[in-house]
Amino acid sequence: MTDATSEDQPDDVLGPLRTHLTATVDALEAGRRAPTVLLMAFEGWNDAGEAATGALGALREQWDAADAGRVCDGEFYDYQVTRPLVRRDADGLGTLDWPAVTLHEALLDREGRPVAGEAAPPDGVRVLLAVGVEPNVRWRAFLEELFTAADARDVDAVVTLGALLADVPHTRPLRARPTSPLVDVRVAVGADRPVYEGPTGIIGVIADEAARRGLPSLSLWGTVPHYVAQAPSPKTLLGLVEAVEDLLHVSVSTRGLEDDARAWQRGVDELAAEDPDVAAYVRQLEEAQDTQQLPEASGESIAREFERYLRGRGGR
Repeated sequence: MTDATSEDQPDDVLGPLRTHLTATVDALEAGRRAPTVLLMAFEGWNDAGEAATGALGALREQWDAADAGRVCDGEFYDYQVTRPLVRRDADGLGTLDWPAVTLHEALLDREGRPVAGEAAPPDGVRVLLAVGVEPNVRWRAFLEELFTAADARDVDAVVTLGALLADVPHTRPLRARPTSPLVDVRVAVGADRPVYEGPTGIIGVIADEAARRGLPSLSLWGTVPHYVAQAPSPKTLLGLVEAVEDLLHVSVSTRGLEDDARAWQRGVDELAAEDPDVAAYVRQLEEAQDTQQLPEASGESIAREFERYLRGRGGR
C-alpha cells in the first residue's frame, strides 16, 4: 500500500487545534511556517498530584525537547516561600537553581513525530513546553513578561495544563477535559465553557489574559481522586498526556505511563479493600460516574481511542 499524499489526507489529521490555527492565522494559512503552541504547567495550587507538571515532563522527555532558556525569574518569587535548590558536584561544590519558568522546544512533523533541524516543517508543529513554580508576587508584571516572551517566539496558541481534586473514582479513566473562554476555540476543539468563579491560580489568569490579547487559549484540566490526593498521580498524568495527543494530533508513546497508571490503581485498590467505608464510597462514585457517562460509550469516544491507537502503533 502506498502512503497517501498530504493532499489526499483530511484536514483533521492535524488535530483540532492545529487545524483551527491553520485556518485562522495568515502565516499558517499561507503555509509559510508551522504553528507554535505554548504548553504551560505550574507547580502549586493547580497541580494536584503533580500531574500537570508531570505530564509536560513526560512530553519533554519523549520528544527530547531542547532547552530554550528561562523566563520570568527572580522578582516574581519570595525565596522564603519558594526556596532555591542547591545541587552539588562530586567535590561538594554547590550550584543554586533559582525559581523560574523553564522553556523547552520540540519540533514535530505533520504526524507529530520529533524532527531535527532549526524549524518544524510548515505542516508540522512547534511546541514550547513551559514549566515553573507558580509565582508568589507581582502577577500582573509576570503576565507582561510572559506574553512578551511568547510574542518574541511567535506563539500562536496557549494551552495551560492543570489538575484538581475531585469526586471521581480511581477505577475509571481520568480523562482531561478542555475549556476555553473563546467561542471559536470551543467550537473548533470541542471544549467546554469555563464556569468556575472564585479564587484562581496563575494558569486561570494566563488563560483569560491570552484570550484578551487575541491568542487562542484553552486549558486542559485533569482530575485527581480526592481520597488519594498525594503525589504522584500517574493515571491523571496519563489523561493529560492523552488530551495533548488528541488536541495536537502528536505521536506519544504511552506504554510506560499506562504501566505506571495500572500499578498506581492496584495500589489504591489494595488500600481501599482494607477500609470498608472507603470501598463503599468508591462504589458510590463509580455508580454516579457510570450513570452520567453512559451515552459516551459511543462512536465519538471509540473513534478517539482508535485514532490514538493508530498514532501510537509501533511506538508503544
